[in-house]
Amino acid sequence: MTLRIAGVDEAGRGPLAGPVVVAAVILDPARPIEGLNDSKKLTEKRREALFPLIVERALAHRIEFVERDEIDALNILQATLTGMHRALCALSPTATFARIDGNRLPKHLPCPAEALVGGDAIDPAIMAASILAKVARDRAMVALHAEFPVYGFDRHKGYPSATHLAALRTHGPCPHHRRGFAPVRQLLLV
Repeated sequence: MTLRIAGVDEAGRGPLAGPVVVAAVILDPARPIEGLNDSKKLTEKRREALFPLIVERALAHRIEFVERDEIDALNILQATLTGMHRALCALSPTATFARIDGNRLPKHLPCPAEALVGGDAIDPAIMAASILAKVARDRAMVALHAEFPVYGFDRHKGYPSATHLAALRTHGPCPHHRRGFAPVRQLLLV
């Protein structure tokens, strides 16, 4: 049996708005990709350049969006684990093993897996997944900015920056703000 190791990572656990995005990637050893790294250590321009290379050269990849309503229903940890499960299950060809960035594993995975703390700085497949997740989420937040420009989603991507918190206080939450997160929940109680 051919060993197909999937790397799994997420983007967007900390923001007050928008989805959490999870990606799973099985790299092709015959088609290496130069310059992979933790998405947080790469410039936006470099991430955007790597995104199509990963999509083109990977044996398999999947990007899953877990939207605000599901995050609020499950909590952010369970929503992230759910996205990881979905991404791994959707890979074709399937993974024979998974390395998941972090210290928790989703339940009922389709293959054996290990949690790898700091995996996005160690494992190339997790690096690739971190790039796909980050770019996909950033693009989604830019699209949300077009719909709700008063919040500045194109700049802070939904993270609790001073600008975002000020806009939230002035305008109240939009439908994409996570109701379970304290700064949003407190405004809903006012």
